[in-house]
Amino acid sequence: MVKRTSPARRRQLERLGEHVRAWRQLQGLSAAELARRAHVTRDTLRALEEGTGSPRLDSVMAVVSALGFAEHFVNGADPLDTESGRALAIARAARS
Repeated sequence: MVKRTSPARRRQLERLGEHVRAWRQLQGLSAAELARRAHVTRDTLRALEEGTGSPRLDSVMAVVSALGFAEHFVNGADPLDTESGRALAIARAARS
Protein backbone atom coordinates (compact mmCIF):
# COMPACT_ATOMS: atom_id res chain seq x y z
CA MET A 1 0.00 0.00 0.00
CA VAL A 2 1.25 3.48 -0.88
CA LYS A 3 1.73 5.83 2.04
CA ARG A 4 -0.09 9.04 1.13
CA THR A 5 0.51 11.10 4.24
CA SER A 6 3.62 12.53 5.74
CA PRO A 7 4.24 15.27 8.28
CA ALA A 8 4.99 17.70 5.44
CA ARG A 9 1.77 16.78 3.58
CA ARG A 10 -0.29 17.18 6.76
CA ARG A 11 1.20 20.64 7.31
CA GLN A 12 0.42 21.62 3.70
CA LEU A 13 -3.19 20.44 4.01
CA GLU A 14 -3.57 22.30 7.29
CA ARG A 15 -2.16 25.49 5.74
CA LEU A 16 -4.49 25.19 2.75
CA GLY A 17 -7.39 24.73 5.15
CA GLU A 18 -6.33 27.78 7.14
CA HIS A 19 -6.21 29.83 3.94
CA VAL A 20 -9.66 28.66 2.84
CA ARG A 21 -11.07 29.51 6.29
CA ALA A 22 -9.40 32.95 6.19
CA TRP A 23 -10.88 33.70 2.73
CA ARG A 24 -14.31 32.62 3.99
CA GLN A 25 -14.06 34.76 7.12
CA LEU A 26 -12.74 37.79 5.23
CA GLN A 27 -15.84 37.59 3.04
CA GLY A 28 -18.10 37.31 6.07
CA LEU A 29 -19.44 33.92 5.04
CA SER A 30 -20.56 31.26 7.45
CA ALA A 31 -19.36 27.75 6.77
CA ALA A 32 -22.93 26.74 5.99
CA GLU A 33 -23.30 29.55 3.43
CA LEU A 34 -20.01 28.74 1.70
CA ALA A 35 -20.90 25.04 1.57
CA ARG A 36 -24.25 25.97 0.02
CA ARG A 37 -22.64 28.26 -2.57
CA ALA A 38 -20.02 25.64 -3.47
CA HIS A 39 -22.59 22.82 -3.59
CA VAL A 40 -20.60 20.70 -1.13
CA THR A 41 -21.60 19.27 2.22
CA ARG A 42 -20.73 21.06 5.41
CA ASP A 43 -18.66 17.99 6.36
CA THR A 44 -16.63 18.31 3.14
CA LEU A 45 -15.94 21.98 3.87
CA ARG A 46 -15.03 21.19 7.47
CA ALA A 47 -12.55 18.52 6.32
CA LEU A 48 -11.00 20.95 3.85
CA GLU A 49 -10.69 23.74 6.42
CA GLU A 50 -9.22 21.37 9.01
CA GLY A 51 -6.83 19.75 6.54
CA THR A 52 -8.27 16.31 7.24
CA GLY A 53 -10.07 13.73 5.19
CA SER A 54 -9.84 13.44 1.44
CA PRO A 55 -12.07 15.98 -0.30
CA ARG A 56 -12.36 15.32 -4.02
CA LEU A 57 -10.49 17.70 -6.29
CA ASP A 58 -13.75 18.91 -7.84
CA SER A 59 -15.01 19.74 -4.33
CA VAL A 60 -11.85 21.72 -3.58
CA MET A 61 -12.24 23.58 -6.87
CA ALA A 62 -15.90 24.28 -6.12
CA VAL A 63 -14.94 25.85 -2.78
CA VAL A 64 -12.08 27.98 -4.14
CA SER A 65 -14.33 29.03 -7.04
CA ALA A 66 -17.07 30.10 -4.63
CA LEU A 67 -14.46 32.10 -2.72
CA GLY A 68 -13.21 33.75 -5.92
CA PHE A 69 -9.61 32.58 -6.06
CA ALA A 70 -9.80 29.55 -8.34
CA GLU A 71 -7.61 31.16 -11.02
CA HIS A 72 -4.89 31.90 -8.45
CA PHE A 73 -5.15 28.34 -7.17
CA VAL A 74 -4.78 26.86 -10.67
CA ASN A 75 -2.09 29.33 -11.74
CA GLY A 76 -0.06 28.37 -8.68
CA ALA A 77 0.59 25.03 -10.39
CA ASP A 78 2.10 26.65 -13.51
CA PRO A 79 5.63 25.23 -13.76
CA LEU A 80 6.89 28.29 -15.63
CA ASP A 81 5.79 30.46 -12.72
CA THR A 82 8.38 28.87 -10.42
CA GLU A 83 12.15 29.06 -10.42
CA SER A 84 12.54 25.28 -10.41
CA GLY A 85 10.00 24.83 -13.22
CA ARG A 86 11.73 27.40 -15.40
CA ALA A 87 15.10 25.73 -14.76
CA LEU A 88 13.67 22.36 -15.81
CA ALA A 89 12.17 23.89 -18.97
CA ILE A 90 15.49 25.51 -19.89
CA ALA A 91 17.36 22.25 -19.28
CA ARG A 92 14.86 20.30 -21.38
CA ALA A 93 15.06 22.83 -24.23
CA ALA A 94 18.87 22.65 -24.16
CA ARG A 95 18.70 18.85 -24.61
CA SER A 96 16.42 19.18 -27.63
